[in-house]
Amino acid sequence: MPYAWPRTTGHWLDSQYVGAQPMRNRRRPSASPVERLRLAIDCLPVGTREAMLTGLRANERIIAGAYVDREGGVCPMLAAHRAGGRTDLLAFARSWDRFTRTGGAARAATARELRILIAQLEASLMSASAVDLDVAIKEHRELRSSRVRRRLADTADPSGEIVARRLRSPSLRRLVRASA
Repeated sequence: MPYAWPRTTGHWLDSQYVGAQPMRNRRRPSASPVERLRLAIDCLPVGTREAMLTGLRANERIIAGAYVDREGGVCPMLAAHRAGGRTDLLAFARSWDRFTRTGGAARAATARELRILIAQLEASLMSASAVDLDVAIKEHRELRSSRVRRRLADTADPSGEIVARRLRSPSLRRLVRASA
């Protein structure tokens, strides 16, 4: 019988080592397609999410697997673009196609897929209304730019008398004498 390792690290069972395998290269379980779709939706700006919701409700034929098709169908991103959301996010398109399992062929989205997309968009908008990151970023940039403008205005035109004098330090005199 082969050598049996102590129980803390594993043991041999029918000539096969059972226990810790630190060099294992198994892929981690990834998020489901619905979770990836929600993450991609959350990455969209709020205006684009609202436009996508409007575009989904306005268009009769929403497709998966392509941007447009010959029958007048549009993908959700194009529907959002036509409704005023001028953002393109490749991650959303990929996650939408992965969620719908198109495999590269364009087809009409099913009613179930559209219900899930609309529900995810609505949920994302509801959670975004509590903490609107876009508004916070915009306010921060405005504050920074106004502070910078004030600082520049204060330093650009100094008031009062400007006094200039020559700096005479004893160390500089010693250096000049030493080099001569």
